[in-house]
Amino acid sequence: MPVGVIGHYKCGEHDMGEHHPENGKRLTAISDQLIRSGLDYVVRQFDAKPIDKSLISLAHSQAHIDFVFDNAPQGEDTFVVGEDTVMNAKTLSSIMLSAGAAIDAVDLVMDGTLGSAFCATRPPGHHAEHDKGMGFCFFNNVAIAAAYAKEKYNLKRVAIVDFDVHHGNGTEDIVKNKFNDDEGYLFCSSYQYPFYPFEMTESNTPPIINTPLAATVKGPEFRQAITDKWLPALHKFKPDIIFISAGFDAHIEDDMSQVSLTEADYRWVTDELKAIANEYGQGRIVSVLEGGYSLSALGRSVVAHINGLIGN
Repeated sequence: MPVGVIGHYKCGEHDMGEHHPENGKRLTAISDQLIRSGLDYVVRQFDAKPIDKSLISLAHSQAHIDFVFDNAPQGEDTFVVGEDTVMNAKTLSSIMLSAGAAIDAVDLVMDGTLGSAFCATRPPGHHAEHDKGMGFCFFNNVAIAAAYAKEKYNLKRVAIVDFDVHHGNGTEDIVKNKFNDDEGYLFCSSYQYPFYPFEMTESNTPPIINTPLAATVKGPEFRQAITDKWLPALHKFKPDIIFISAGFDAHIEDDMSQVSLTEADYRWVTDELKAIANEYGQGRIVSVLEGGYSLSALGRSVVAHINGLIGN
């Protein structure tokens, strides 16, 4: 089955200010590396469509949705939604396309058009809780898409895994509070600890598997932690589909963190997740870009990740 990449040029227009690390150059770096690697001829590429606004409520409170929409700025104005989370006049369209890409990915994977999909979009989403945005995130793209997949396609077991260097606190919050501890979800998150957002608690008890990593961790320790904590839980859960919050800011070249992973580690974890998806979920994976701020490392890591989805 083919692998797809879903994005939109307007996702690059969201701007949180000069020198902000979460900027449109990230998507350009990914596109450049896809071309350089030749993958642009291998994957199927799709333009994202804006999400139906009503679907955002699958993961967020109406009060938070109204807050974002009602305060979307015009002209040269900006609006601060949360710490390091700022809207400009182009942000709302980027938000809608980023969330919409994840919905599109679900439909394309579930109808058999694609075997798996990667959403090369921004702003990211995994810090957005059910009732607030924070950490560069406004709405939680992967949580919305996971709830959509479960509801529309009547899936029984939906797994979300997050290998960003920051804990996916927003996704955990939504699983606990918006999804009401529905036993049909499993959330696994690895992250540097102690580190932003400083709210996580280690857990080996489903539906939350939180796997903290020391700042000194390199590839072998990361792989062992995933092998010990995530893989047994995922095999026991037997997911019908796997969603990935794909953050690449644990790369050794990324100044955002101190964890020292490489492209080979991202390829390894992708291979492990693909094997589980093949065993239990007909190979279905939807991956959504989260962090990754060293541009060259980000592009190379995404190429490694997509090669893993393909099985090259």
